[in-house]
Amino acid sequence: MPHSVDLVIKDVNRLIAPVLDEGGFELVDTEYLSEHGRWVLRIYVDRQGGITLDECVRMSREISDLIDVKDIFQNEYVLEVSSPGLNRSLKKEKDFIKAIGKKVKVKMGSPVLKRRNFTGYLKDFQDGMLYVEITNELFSLPLQDIEKANLVFEFKK
Repeated sequence: MPHSVDLVIKDVNRLIAPVLDEGGFELVDTEYLSEHGRWVLRIYVDRQGGITLDECVRMSREISDLIDVKDIFQNEYVLEVSSPGLNRSLKKEKDFIKAIGKKVKVKMGSPVLKRRNFTGYLKDFQDGMLYVEITNELFSLPLQDIEKANLVFEFKK
């Protein structure tokens, strides 16, 4: 079912992107997955300065109406519109550029120097390469081989 999941996500993103842009929101990520025997469409949105719960509720209503009109889904689903949170996922080049200097966790699709998991500080992002520093050692990770990446929230002491 992964192919149809990817298609659903692509269709939903294409449908909702103009509405989000118009409202001053950024589409951060979209997930469509089966959880506890039910399908969940989870849409992460943000805006400059953060997003409120009321804005999530309003966007949820608008997105739900739009999706229902276009009849994208063959089965029942639950829609969740949420903030990306403190450990937000990083997917697009602009996400990585904004994350420079912050702590990140990266899981590679294929090993780099015999390891797949890297948690450290994103020092730079250039030409499709992430430069992550882990205990004074710099690792070059190709964006195209990243399976999953997200910010790691650090509590201030």
